[in-house]
Amino acid sequence: MPSAAPDSTTTSCLPCRQPVISRTLVLLFAIAAGISVANVYYAQPLLDALAADFGIATASVGMVVSATQAGSTLALLLLVPLGDLLSRRRLMLWQAAALAVFLLAVAASDSVWMLLAGMLAVGMLGTAMTQGLISYAATLAPPQERGAVVGTVQAGVVIGLLLARVVAGALADVGGWRLVYLCSAAMIVATAAGLARMLPPAPVSAPSMRYAQLLRSMAGLLLRERVLQVRGVLALLMFAAFNIFWSALVLPLSAPPHAMSHGAIGAFGMVGVVGVLGAARAGRWADRGLAQHATGGALLLLLLSWLPLAFTNASLWALVAGILLLDLGGQMIHVTNQSLILRAHPQAHSRMIGCYMMFYAVGSGGGALAATHMYAYAGWDGVCLLGAAVSLAAVLWWWVTLRLMPRN
Repeated sequence: MPSAAPDSTTTSCLPCRQPVISRTLVLLFAIAAGISVANVYYAQPLLDALAADFGIATASVGMVVSATQAGSTLALLLLVPLGDLLSRRRLMLWQAAALAVFLLAVAASDSVWMLLAGMLAVGMLGTAMTQGLISYAATLAPPQERGAVVGTVQAGVVIGLLLARVVAGALADVGGWRLVYLCSAAMIVATAAGLARMLPPAPVSAPSMRYAQLLRSMAGLLLRERVLQVRGVLALLMFAAFNIFWSALVLPLSAPPHAMSHGAIGAFGMVGVVGVLGAARAGRWADRGLAQHATGGALLLLLLSWLPLAFTNASLWALVAGILLLDLGGQMIHVTNQSLILRAHPQAHSRMIGCYMMFYAVGSGGGALAATHMYAYAGWDGVCLLGAAVSLAAVLWWWVTLRLMPRN
């Protein structure tokens, strides 16, 4: 079923030049997006330290990650759409400044409620910057290169989230979890300085709607855009599976027989660097009309990953193999989703990204909360069964909805 055009309240592009984006600029977007998204993931290898410091029960400590994901959801609803209304360059700089302030607030937290409020704000601003940068890059890219550009920027996001776990674990071993957020604030300030110097203006949209109308138009996109609906549900299931694994991993690895340090646990995240290769390649495949083939293969990798992951307590090599499959499959699905969604309505890219990533936020937050509860109830075996069930649901959803999607 073809997608309907946006409603009459959608912003209209002013007469504009052909979008142009250089390799240097794509690299800037990738680096900035990676630094921004890292803030959403720093807490994952720190959950046991946060639980000990603030007296949070193991079954409930997942609420720290869930607070960050709740912030992500609010950002997608309230902040990301602003890219279709305001100067994207100015928006990025203001968001970077606010993010640095709230990172300092998290580092200074002296109560659970202050910690959760700070995580909520960090989730909002880290997500808004990351998705704003992806939308910015997609708007500047020529249509025939959009998938490759999105894939490259997404590769930066993958590296950022992987390094987040490694850096967070290493810094926590050296100076405690608060040092992680102090250092992150410094990195965001440096990032803002680089963006201020190099970011170009994006093609300008005429502000033909007010902010409230902008937000209401997102509901119309969700109701009308079939590709957005189908790929959004796929993203929800995929990110739920992804966060079921990553949010629970610190619990078995920090306990006997492994009893690993935060740095060692975080280092396992680097195994997923292969996801960078998947992200970049998936974007190119989407440009060549192979999006559905890439999605099917990636979903099978996601499902198969839970078999070796189930043997984590017996073999760390099995854990490594499982992470390779999980990250490769997950990032391929994510980039393919974005490439398909951003093919239409360039004047609404920020809102399309915002709508799509709301599915991500719901899946990620739900997965994190479900993972810690499942671990407390049934241990690591229960976590793996839950992850495999969600992954199987993603495969079935893709298969059932395949006839509703464009073949390429």
